[in-house]
Amino acid sequence: MVDVAKAYTFAWRHAAKVPEPVLRGAFALAADIVWLRRGGGVRRLEANYARVRPDLDAAAVRRLSRVGMRSYLRYFREAFTLQNVTPEQVLARVRVEGIEHARGVTEDGEAASLALGHLGNWDLAGAWATPNLAPVLTVAEKLKPEALYDEFVAFRRSIGIDVLGLGDPGVFRDLVRGGKAGRRIIPLLADRDLTASGVEVDLAGHRARVAAGPAALALAAGIPLLPLMIRYERLDAARRKVARTPWGIVLRFYPPVPVPEADPGMSAPDRRRAQVAAMTQGWVDAMAHFLRESTEDWHMLQKVFVEDLDPERYAKTQAEAGEL
Repeated sequence: MVDVAKAYTFAWRHAAKVPEPVLRGAFALAADIVWLRRGGGVRRLEANYARVRPDLDAAAVRRLSRVGMRSYLRYFREAFTLQNVTPEQVLARVRVEGIEHARGVTEDGEAASLALGHLGNWDLAGAWATPNLAPVLTVAEKLKPEALYDEFVAFRRSIGIDVLGLGDPGVFRDLVRGGKAGRRIIPLLADRDLTASGVEVDLAGHRARVAAGPAALALAAGIPLLPLMIRYERLDAARRKVARTPWGIVLRFYPPVPVPEADPGMSAPDRRRAQVAAMTQGWVDAMAHFLRESTEDWHMLQKVFVEDLDPERYAKTQAEAGEL
């Protein structure tokens, strides 16, 4: 039985010693092997791709999932070596679109809540953001075993990302406090949430369950909610020479999601729930548009669409949330 935590620790400590072309080839081969075996994760990836890309037939989705698995394994390869990447290399690897939407907030000394999907390389985006935009505060899932979670936290803190543990006491209060403190970006991965606190939305014409966190934080802290989407791109010769890799990422910031007017006829909790739901749908609409362009960079190997969930368990989740 493989000790996952030890394997990750070994990779973080030694991957940077391997020549980049060799490491790149090894991870591409690993991705292809996983894709060929077509286990549960790959099948789920293909099912998710088919939902957001109804224009593709089964053969095209299957081909796209191979590119998707290479993108997914590329993220891990880059994560294992990111601590050794220089600031100059980070700048060469990152290109930004719509930066005015974020800088318009941070240059005024404010904070912003960012809604992210599992797209591209969000850790590289965080390594770029702290020195070039604003300090980064985020939440990390409490992975098991605990040693693995500790490794991820140490890694993210090493690249300038301040991390809170999902599920820790007072974590949302600490996020709100961070948002009110000013000049900070708070990116939250939110394209999957099957808990009672999740929000059911329309994603590419299908019902899906996503996290309420980015919208709830924006309302509670009184800060803007910005969608942020990330994709990979091939680097040209000049950038590739500085970046020391053929791949970079594109960060696309979208305009702030409008805060809907509160219905005075509703109770305060109902008004807040309605606002969170509307704002969540706002950033999900941006993600749906982005996914049609960059499907292969969506690393979603889990169930997110309501149609794929167990009916009894989902009904229980809705009952816990007071939706039934």
